[in-house]
Amino acid sequence: ASASVLEFFITVFRMTLIKVVSLLGIFLFAGYVMCLRQEKTQRRYRLAIGWAGILATAWIGTPIHELSHAFFAVLFRHRITRLSLFAPNEKTGGLGSVDHSFNPRSLYQRIGNFFIGAAPMIGGITVLTILLIFLVPTGREILETLRLDSVDMMKFLRQVSGLASTELFSSWRFWLFLFLSFCIASHIAPSRQDAKSMWSGFFWIVLILLLMNCAATLIGRDIGRSIVLIQEWLGVFAAMSFYAIILSLCHYLLATLILRPFQKSL
Repeated sequence: ASASVLEFFITVFRMTLIKVVSLLGIFLFAGYVMCLRQEKTQRRYRLAIGWAGILATAWIGTPIHELSHAFFAVLFRHRITRLSLFAPNEKTGGLGSVDHSFNPRSLYQRIGNFFIGAAPMIGGITVLTILLIFLVPTGREILETLRLDSVDMMKFLRQVSGLASTELFSSWRFWLFLFLSFCIASHIAPSRQDAKSMWSGFFWIVLILLLMNCAATLIGRDIGRSIVLIQEWLGVFAAMSFYAIILSLCHYLLATLILRPFQKSL
Protein backbone atom coordinates (compact mmCIF):
# COMPACT_ATOMS: atom_id res chain seq x y z
CA ALA A 1 0.00 0.00 0.00
CA SER A 2 2.82 2.37 0.90
CA ALA A 3 4.44 1.69 -2.49
CA SER A 4 1.18 2.58 -4.25
CA VAL A 5 0.90 5.82 -2.29
CA LEU A 6 4.51 6.71 -3.12
CA GLU A 7 3.91 5.95 -6.80
CA PHE A 8 0.78 8.12 -6.72
CA PHE A 9 2.63 11.14 -5.35
CA ILE A 10 5.58 10.65 -7.73
CA THR A 11 3.12 10.62 -10.66
CA VAL A 12 1.34 13.73 -9.41
CA PHE A 13 4.57 15.67 -8.82
CA ARG A 14 5.93 14.66 -12.23
CA MET A 15 2.73 15.76 -13.99
CA THR A 16 2.73 19.03 -12.07
CA LEU A 17 6.38 19.74 -12.84
CA ILE A 18 5.81 19.13 -16.57
CA LYS A 19 2.81 21.45 -16.66
CA VAL A 20 4.55 24.18 -14.63
CA VAL A 21 7.56 24.14 -16.94
CA SER A 22 5.48 24.00 -20.14
CA LEU A 23 2.97 26.66 -19.07
CA LEU A 24 5.00 29.04 -16.92
CA GLY A 25 8.64 28.26 -17.68
CA ILE A 26 8.86 30.69 -20.58
CA PHE A 27 7.72 33.58 -18.36
CA LEU A 28 10.40 32.83 -15.76
CA PHE A 29 13.22 32.14 -18.23
CA ALA A 30 12.52 35.02 -20.62
CA GLY A 31 11.88 37.43 -17.75
CA TYR A 32 15.18 36.56 -16.06
CA VAL A 33 17.27 36.82 -19.24
CA MET A 34 15.70 40.07 -20.46
CA CYS A 35 15.91 41.63 -17.02
CA LEU A 36 19.69 41.04 -16.92
CA ARG A 37 20.19 42.41 -20.45
CA GLN A 38 17.99 45.43 -19.78
CA GLU A 39 19.85 46.43 -16.62
CA LYS A 40 23.26 46.09 -18.28
CA THR A 41 22.16 47.98 -21.41
CA GLN A 42 20.73 50.88 -19.41
CA ARG A 43 23.92 51.02 -17.37
CA ARG A 44 25.93 51.38 -20.57
CA TYR A 45 23.78 54.31 -21.65
CA ARG A 46 23.98 56.05 -18.30
CA LEU A 47 27.75 55.73 -18.14
CA ALA A 48 28.25 56.99 -21.70
CA ILE A 49 25.60 59.54 -22.67
CA GLY A 50 23.48 59.79 -19.56
CA TRP A 51 19.75 59.65 -18.99
CA ALA A 52 18.85 60.73 -22.53
CA GLY A 53 20.07 57.42 -23.93
CA ILE A 54 17.48 55.52 -21.90
CA LEU A 55 14.69 57.95 -22.74
CA ALA A 56 15.28 57.42 -26.47
CA THR A 57 13.47 54.06 -26.24
CA ALA A 58 11.58 54.54 -22.98
CA TRP A 59 9.01 56.99 -24.37
CA ILE A 60 7.49 54.10 -26.33
CA GLY A 61 8.49 51.07 -24.27
CA THR A 62 7.51 52.36 -20.83
CA PRO A 63 3.83 53.20 -21.54
CA ILE A 64 3.36 49.70 -23.01
CA HIS A 65 5.06 48.25 -19.94
CA GLU A 66 2.83 50.15 -17.50
CA LEU A 67 -0.40 49.70 -19.50
CA SER A 68 0.22 45.95 -19.44
CA HIS A 69 0.47 46.06 -15.64
CA ALA A 70 -2.73 48.09 -15.44
CA PHE A 71 -4.65 45.78 -17.78
CA PHE A 72 -3.91 42.67 -15.75
CA ALA A 73 -4.48 44.50 -12.48
CA VAL A 74 -8.02 45.33 -13.66
CA LEU A 75 -8.49 41.80 -15.06
CA PHE A 76 -7.67 40.25 -11.68
CA ARG A 77 -9.76 42.81 -9.80
CA HIS A 78 -6.91 44.63 -8.09
CA ARG A 79 -7.50 48.23 -7.08
CA ILE A 80 -5.26 50.66 -8.96
CA THR A 81 -4.30 53.50 -6.63
CA ARG A 82 -1.87 55.29 -8.93
CA LEU A 83 -1.07 55.05 -12.63
CA SER A 84 1.87 56.83 -14.26
CA LEU A 85 2.50 55.74 -17.85
CA PHE A 86 5.61 57.83 -18.36
CA ALA A 87 7.21 59.87 -15.61
CA PRO A 88 11.00 59.58 -15.92
CA ASN A 89 12.97 60.40 -12.81
CA GLU A 90 16.72 60.51 -13.29
CA LYS A 91 17.47 60.45 -9.55
CA THR A 92 15.54 57.27 -8.83
CA GLY A 93 15.87 55.71 -12.28
CA GLY A 94 12.10 55.28 -12.44
CA LEU A 95 10.26 55.66 -15.73
CA GLY A 96 6.65 54.93 -14.80
CA SER A 97 4.61 53.03 -12.25
CA VAL A 98 1.36 51.28 -11.43
CA ASP A 99 0.48 51.07 -7.74
CA HIS A 100 -2.25 48.59 -6.87
CA SER A 101 -3.69 46.76 -3.89
CA PHE A 102 -5.60 43.51 -3.50
CA ASN A 103 -7.59 41.46 -1.05
CA PRO A 104 -5.16 38.87 0.43
CA ARG A 105 -8.12 36.59 1.20
CA SER A 106 -9.02 36.35 -2.49
CA LEU A 107 -7.28 33.41 -4.18
CA TYR A 108 -8.12 34.84 -7.61
CA GLN A 109 -6.43 38.14 -6.77
CA ARG A 110 -3.41 36.34 -5.29
CA ILE A 111 -2.99 34.34 -8.49
CA GLY A 112 -3.28 37.61 -10.37
CA ASN A 113 0.01 38.77 -8.82
CA PHE A 114 1.89 36.39 -11.12
CA PHE A 115 0.26 37.71 -14.28
CA ILE A 116 0.46 41.34 -13.18
CA GLY A 117 4.20 40.88 -12.57
CA ALA A 118 4.65 39.13 -15.92
CA ALA A 119 2.37 41.62 -17.70
CA PRO A 120 5.13 43.65 -19.42
CA MET A 121 6.29 40.50 -21.21
CA ILE A 122 2.75 39.47 -22.16
CA GLY A 123 1.80 42.97 -23.31
CA GLY A 124 5.11 43.62 -25.03
CA ILE A 125 5.05 40.31 -26.91
CA THR A 126 1.44 40.96 -27.92
CA VAL A 127 2.36 44.35 -29.38
CA LEU A 128 5.40 42.85 -31.14
CA THR A 129 3.13 40.22 -32.66
CA ILE A 130 0.69 42.86 -33.89
CA LEU A 131 3.55 44.86 -35.40
CA LEU A 132 4.83 41.73 -37.12
CA ILE A 133 1.42 41.14 -38.68
CA PHE A 134 0.88 44.68 -39.95
CA LEU A 135 4.40 45.86 -40.78
CA VAL A 136 6.12 42.72 -42.10
CA PRO A 137 4.78 41.28 -45.39
CA THR A 138 5.13 37.61 -44.33
CA GLY A 139 4.20 38.20 -40.70
CA ARG A 140 0.92 36.27 -40.80
CA GLU A 141 2.57 33.24 -42.41
CA ILE A 142 5.31 33.22 -39.77
CA LEU A 143 2.79 33.29 -36.93
CA GLU A 144 0.67 30.54 -38.47
CA THR A 145 3.72 28.32 -38.82
CA LEU A 146 4.65 28.99 -35.20
CA ARG A 147 1.15 28.13 -34.01
CA LEU A 148 1.10 24.80 -35.86
CA ASP A 149 4.74 23.86 -35.28
CA SER A 150 5.75 25.89 -32.26
CA VAL A 151 8.57 23.59 -31.12
CA ASP A 152 10.57 23.99 -34.32
CA MET A 153 12.67 27.00 -33.35
CA MET A 154 15.11 26.41 -36.22
CA LYS A 155 12.27 26.85 -38.69
CA PHE A 156 11.39 30.12 -36.94
CA LEU A 157 15.00 31.33 -37.25
CA ARG A 158 15.09 30.41 -40.94
CA GLN A 159 11.89 32.36 -41.53
CA VAL A 160 13.19 35.40 -39.68
CA SER A 161 16.51 35.28 -41.57
CA GLY A 162 14.47 34.97 -44.76
CA LEU A 163 13.08 38.43 -44.08
CA ALA A 164 16.43 39.90 -45.05
CA SER A 165 15.95 41.09 -48.61
CA THR A 166 16.68 44.22 -50.62
CA GLU A 167 12.98 44.91 -51.06
CA LEU A 168 12.35 44.68 -47.33
CA PHE A 169 15.29 46.89 -46.40
CA SER A 170 14.02 49.57 -48.76
CA SER A 171 10.60 49.59 -47.06
CA TRP A 172 9.92 52.19 -44.37
CA ARG A 173 7.57 49.69 -42.72
CA PHE A 174 10.46 47.34 -42.00
CA TRP A 175 12.59 50.06 -40.37
CA LEU A 176 9.59 51.25 -38.36
CA PHE A 177 9.02 47.66 -37.22
CA LEU A 178 12.69 47.34 -36.23
CA PHE A 179 12.74 50.64 -34.33
CA LEU A 180 9.51 49.94 -32.45
CA SER A 181 10.70 46.41 -31.68
CA PHE A 182 13.89 47.77 -30.14
CA CYS A 183 11.93 50.27 -28.05
CA ILE A 184 9.53 47.62 -26.77
CA ALA A 185 12.15 44.92 -26.19
CA SER A 186 14.31 47.42 -24.26
CA HIS A 187 11.57 47.84 -21.63
CA ILE A 188 9.77 44.52 -21.75
CA ALA A 189 11.51 42.92 -18.78
CA PRO A 190 9.79 42.82 -15.38
CA SER A 191 11.40 44.99 -12.72
CA ARG A 192 12.73 43.48 -9.49
CA GLN A 193 9.46 44.44 -7.79
CA ASP A 194 7.53 42.78 -10.61
CA ALA A 195 9.57 39.62 -10.09
CA LYS A 196 8.62 39.53 -6.40
CA SER A 197 4.97 39.87 -7.37
CA MET A 198 5.34 37.00 -9.86
CA TRP A 199 6.77 34.65 -7.24
CA SER A 200 3.98 35.39 -4.77
CA GLY A 201 1.39 34.39 -7.37
CA PHE A 202 3.48 31.52 -8.74
CA PHE A 203 3.14 29.57 -5.47
CA TRP A 204 -0.66 29.54 -5.68
CA ILE A 205 -0.68 28.52 -9.35
CA VAL A 206 1.62 25.58 -8.60
CA LEU A 207 -0.55 24.58 -5.64
CA ILE A 208 -3.71 24.62 -7.77
CA LEU A 209 -2.05 22.56 -10.51
CA LEU A 210 -0.89 20.10 -7.86
CA LEU A 211 -4.40 19.70 -6.47
CA MET A 212 -5.88 19.40 -9.97
CA ASN A 213 -3.38 16.68 -10.86
CA CYS A 214 -4.17 14.83 -7.62
CA ALA A 215 -7.86 14.84 -8.50
CA ALA A 216 -7.18 13.92 -12.15
CA THR A 217 -4.96 11.00 -11.15
CA LEU A 218 -7.54 9.67 -8.69
CA ILE A 219 -10.28 9.61 -11.33
CA GLY A 220 -7.96 8.45 -14.11
CA ARG A 221 -7.96 11.59 -16.26
CA ASP A 222 -5.20 13.82 -17.60
CA ILE A 223 -5.92 17.55 -17.45
CA GLY A 224 -3.15 18.04 -20.00
CA ARG A 225 -5.64 17.46 -22.78
CA SER A 226 -7.64 20.48 -21.70
CA ILE A 227 -4.66 22.83 -22.00
CA VAL A 228 -3.40 21.76 -25.44
CA LEU A 229 -4.78 24.94 -27.04
CA ILE A 230 -3.10 27.10 -24.40
CA GLN A 231 0.24 25.38 -25.04
CA GLU A 232 -0.24 25.84 -28.78
CA TRP A 233 -0.39 29.62 -28.42
CA LEU A 234 2.30 29.57 -25.75
CA GLY A 235 4.55 28.24 -28.51
CA VAL A 236 3.94 31.46 -30.41
CA PHE A 237 4.64 33.42 -27.24
CA ALA A 238 7.86 31.46 -26.69
CA ALA A 239 9.09 32.15 -30.22
CA MET A 240 8.29 35.86 -29.99
CA SER A 241 9.96 35.96 -26.56
CA PHE A 242 13.02 34.42 -28.18
CA TYR A 243 12.87 37.20 -30.78
CA ALA A 244 12.67 39.80 -27.98
CA ILE A 245 15.65 38.21 -26.25
CA ILE A 246 17.65 38.41 -29.49
CA LEU A 247 16.71 42.08 -29.82
CA SER A 248 17.74 42.74 -26.21
CA LEU A 249 21.06 41.00 -26.80
CA CYS A 250 21.66 42.92 -30.05
CA HIS A 251 20.81 46.18 -28.29
CA TYR A 252 23.29 45.39 -25.53
CA LEU A 253 26.05 44.47 -28.00
CA LEU A 254 25.45 47.61 -30.08
CA ALA A 255 25.42 49.77 -26.96
CA THR A 256 28.65 48.12 -25.79
CA LEU A 257 30.46 48.60 -29.11
CA ILE A 258 29.23 52.10 -29.91
CA LEU A 259 29.18 53.61 -26.44
CA ARG A 260 32.34 52.05 -24.96
CA PRO A 261 34.61 54.94 -26.17
CA PHE A 262 32.33 57.43 -24.40
CA GLN A 263 32.01 55.59 -21.09
CA LYS A 264 33.33 57.42 -18.07
CA SER A 265 34.06 54.26 -16.09
CA LEU A 266 32.70 50.76 -15.58
